[in-house]
Amino acid sequence: MQEVSNNAPNSGWWRGGVIYQIYPRSFQDSNGDGIGDLPGITQRLEHIAALGADGIWISPFFKSPMKDFGYDVSDYCDVDPMFGTLDDFKHLLGRAHALGLKVMIDMVLSHSSDQHPWFTESRSSHDNPRADWYIWADAQHDGTPPNNWLSIFGGSAWQWDTRRCQYYMHNFLSSQPDLNFHNPEVQQVLLDTVKFWLDLGVDGYRLDTANFYFHDAQLRNNPGRGAPDLANPDPAVNPFNPYARQCHVYDKSQPENLAFLQRLRALLDQYPDTTMVGEIGDDDGLARLAEYTRSGPNGEPRLHMAYCFDFLGENHSAPFLHGILQRFITEVGDGWPCWALSNHDVVRSATRWGGPTPHPQLIQTALAFQASLRGTLCLYQGEELGLPEAQIAYEDLQDPYGITMWPEFKGRDGCRTPMPWNDQERHGGFSTAEKPWLPVANEHLALAVARQRVDPHSTLMQFTRLLHWRRTQPALLQGSMTLLPSDPQALAFVREHASGSLLCVFNFSGHPLRWAVPGNWAPATLLTGSGLEGAQLHGGLLHLEPWSAAHLSN
Repeated sequence: MQEVSNNAPNSGWWRGGVIYQIYPRSFQDSNGDGIGDLPGITQRLEHIAALGADGIWISPFFKSPMKDFGYDVSDYCDVDPMFGTLDDFKHLLGRAHALGLKVMIDMVLSHSSDQHPWFTESRSSHDNPRADWYIWADAQHDGTPPNNWLSIFGGSAWQWDTRRCQYYMHNFLSSQPDLNFHNPEVQQVLLDTVKFWLDLGVDGYRLDTANFYFHDAQLRNNPGRGAPDLANPDPAVNPFNPYARQCHVYDKSQPENLAFLQRLRALLDQYPDTTMVGEIGDDDGLARLAEYTRSGPNGEPRLHMAYCFDFLGENHSAPFLHGILQRFITEVGDGWPCWALSNHDVVRSATRWGGPTPHPQLIQTALAFQASLRGTLCLYQGEELGLPEAQIAYEDLQDPYGITMWPEFKGRDGCRTPMPWNDQERHGGFSTAEKPWLPVANEHLALAVARQRVDPHSTLMQFTRLLHWRRTQPALLQGSMTLLPSDPQALAFVREHASGSLLCVFNFSGHPLRWAVPGNWAPATLLTGSGLEGAQLHGGLLHLEPWSAAHLSN
């Protein structure tokens, strides 16, 4: 007898969709306190819908002491007053849905704030009801931490607590103690918080540090890997941080993680059209991505999508990008990626790839490349404007990561400055406050939304045309992807769908390119309507200007 699934229907809107990431502190301030908020997001949703996005991901807005700007949660089921109220969120949800936008929120399950009531009780004694809800361990004989695990923010991952006379584990700040997922009660209470927001009507989750949930129960030491290669650093790890000197075998990415993700997926599947994308930071991200997106031994699904870090570094040469995509095809196969060029933790792509004065055509080509890949597109706020990294004075820094590691590493504030909406308004239209939480970068004012919206050649309008055109191309939304041979200057691949195929070619260099179209594409037609410029097709030769792209149809 065929089994009957109890799963709710799912349209798969996220497959090939465009998700716009909002960093709420910096999107729009509605009440003049200098900090962005939920009503401000609601006020600007039409901008996102007009761009051609399918959904939004909102970084954390839960109650928090804000030691790590909301990634230290003190109440998973309420809104921090800084951002508004639960009713404000419900209004945002309704307005987004009315505009055809799905709403995903950022769930930080691996750790909480040290001000969460759970931790307050856990640290109070060895035998209270929540004593084992966090990761506690005795000191070694000489008083040193239980093992050599390190925090991503620098130093030991263990903090001594005088109440219990034990160490507790923190992968991030010492004010962010890690929850003990080996305790079934912890798993259940966190699933209950996920259900709370699903019942309110959210459409999915971005799972923060989705491979950090479990640790090695034996607390075994991580092996060392030596000093990092400063010429070719891992884009997910700060090379000036000793964290990069370990192979993180035991402090994250444990086998038990997969079973919890299956439980989480089973919960989401009870709600229609929901999805989740996991942030997976690992020494071998692609291998872990494959593991986390494939089904379990009995067919149990895990993540819908995995967030890819592979394009968050500085290298953007055609051979490098070709190598990443080839590895993805070989190792991940049918796993569904969520591709990003920027986010709230890394230098903006315009600066990483284009230097201090990025060429607008490079920015537009990078966005066209991202929009042409097999997978889901994740766009960080301000990328549609081509914003470069903002330069922040030391006295204006807010990020504890940057304050600790200044000046070699300036932290994450440069990609978190307020959105410039109108260069004719105070603070670029972001806030009426005397001083926003971070200054609006002067170099961003010339790229403000209001100014770009009236310029048909602006990055904003070019990208808007591209996304709307992309919606008419099933090959880009759902088609397979086949790489063409590597080339020193050109990156090329074919997206194939039952309705037709597209040849996508990108010149990732500052020099003109003449590229011979393969024989089976000889009668190809250069497509228009995508907003892309700088390409011509003559007699089987594709002429591409520096930093340009083309889509061909046969």
